[in-house]
Amino acid sequence: MKKLLCLAAATALALSLATAVHAADAPAAKPKTAQQEKMTACNKDATGKTGDERKAFMKQCLSAAGTPSAAAPATQQEKMKTCNTEAKTKALKGDERKSFMSECLKNSPAA
Repeated sequence: MKKLLCLAAATALALSLATAVHAADAPAAKPKTAQQEKMTACNKDATGKTGDERKAFMKQCLSAAGTPSAAAPATQQEKMKTCNTEAKTKALKGDERKSFMSECLKNSPAA
């Protein structure tokens, strides 16, 4: 009976030590990336918005322009990228696309 109690105690001790060692070896939680932090902030700011309004807000918030209150893209390349994306979304082709791109690039103020 004493041997059984000693064996049970030794097993319990070994199990608790193994658990403690494993917990100490576990990696710490990774810090959030800049994009993850941006997503968290945008989600928080989008509280109360639904449907298309929320979708548009999140798109603007997560875009290269930054927060919705931020100025339009600063460089010509960024303006071109933004206007091109809009034209694609609207499925514009030919002269209609050309006209849209021209207006979009004119109306995108530099920061």
